Amino acid sequence: MAEGLSVKPFRAITWTDVAGREAALIQRCAAHDEDACAELVSEHQRMVYQLSLNLLGDHNEALDLSQEVFLRVFRMLPRFRGQSTLRTWIYRIVVNQCRNRQRWWRRRRRDRSFGLEDLTPADEARLSTREADGEGPYERIERSERAGRVQDALLRLSFDHRAILLLREVEGLSCEEVGRTLGLPEGTVKSRLSRAREALRRSLLDGEGAR
Repeated sequence: MAEGLSVKPFRAITWTDVAGREAALIQRCAAHDEDACAELVSEHQRMVYQLSLNLLGDHNEALDLSQEVFLRVFRMLPRFRGQSTLRTWIYRIVVNQCRNRQRWWRRRRRDRSFGLEDLTPADEARLSTREADGEGPYERIERSERAGRVQDALLRLSFDHRAILLLREVEGLSCEEVGRTLGLPEGTVKSRLSRAREALRRSLLDGEGAR
């Protein structure tokens, strides 16, 4: 992944919120240590792919964007100041890249041509606020149908509402971490999250009414 990347000389960083091991890993990556770069990718690639997939809903696009994200991560490492965890910083890059990709789609009228087929059952449960417990075959069918309704409802939301819901409810970030990821005050995150949940609820109801 990191082969052939050109990384600028790394400048001194104050590691305010970054654990020592993570700081050492970043320093090694900045020093062109291929093993460290591979370790960084290995630790974060599943998260990057899954969030990209959930935001974009397309497997091939998510794979392609994941490559772009890590290229950007290595290029931008000299700007990282340790004011959040590396994971939170990468979340921000993923969201920004996905937003740019969706804008590209919209200009080409592709913004309604994808689905979120690969949300896991746990993801679906968190978003729909219903948990499956002791399922039989009929319950599994009902859950599958409900998952489809949640996915359709998510697609009817704005990108910003979808992003904030996925970061908070699926990725499990705190409101503070979501704020750092999106560049928003924590209070703004809470108010937008409330509106996003309400938008999802209305979208689910609209979907029920259309059946």
